[in-house]
Amino acid sequence: MKLIYKGKTKDVYDLKDGSYLLQFKDDVTGEDGKFDPGANTVGLTIDGIGQSGLRLTEFFFEKINQMGIDTHYIDSDIEKSTMTVLPAKMFGEGLEVICRYRAVGSFMRRYGKYAKEGQKLDSYVEITLKDDDRNDPLITKDALEMLGILNNEEYDILVQLTKRICSMIKEELAKKGIELYDIKLEFGRVGEDNRIALIDEISGGNMRTYKDGEYLEPFQLENIILED
Repeated sequence: MKLIYKGKTKDVYDLKDGSYLLQFKDDVTGEDGKFDPGANTVGLTIDGIGQSGLRLTEFFFEKINQMGIDTHYIDSDIEKSTMTVLPAKMFGEGLEVICRYRAVGSFMRRYGKYAKEGQKLDSYVEITLKDDDRNDPLITKDALEMLGILNNEEYDILVQLTKRICSMIKEELAKKGIELYDIKLEFGRVGEDNRIALIDEISGGNMRTYKDGEYLEPFQLENIILED
């Protein structure tokens, strides 16, 4: 295996057989020792969170594949905290697609003059550039096309796929009495035909969730969803 990328929460290896290996770590993003899915730095390390996040990622990616939506997922090894995936081409140097059902986090930091904390939002989708130096700036549909990152048709596909995927995830969480406030997804191009596919992971580290009015830490969420 050849290490090709060392990330905050995962490392990526080239298996030299046409696929990649993602090694999940026990690090999560945040600041001052507190978890924050929108943060650009590793905030804390939680023993076992990498394996736990992989279990939830496997759970959701298999459901998304069953929906007929393309993903980079091939298979996973929970014991080794690894996931085998198709290689994916990034949009530019990477985009993050956020679907919001409640006004919290960076949404409130931007729009707090008009929004109320926890206000309901109607599957609001926004796209940010993966750019730590500029604090992952929000970018519009027109700017994405003008900068050659994503054309208008691809933008519309991303929004449609995001709403379909997040609606399914929201419904799965609701079965356990959990409310999804927001979630972050990533997409790329896979295959010779460069089709748009969901990539990265879907774990407690990518979303904000609440149960009975109480915020759920990633470990708590994953344990509740995956309990028998």
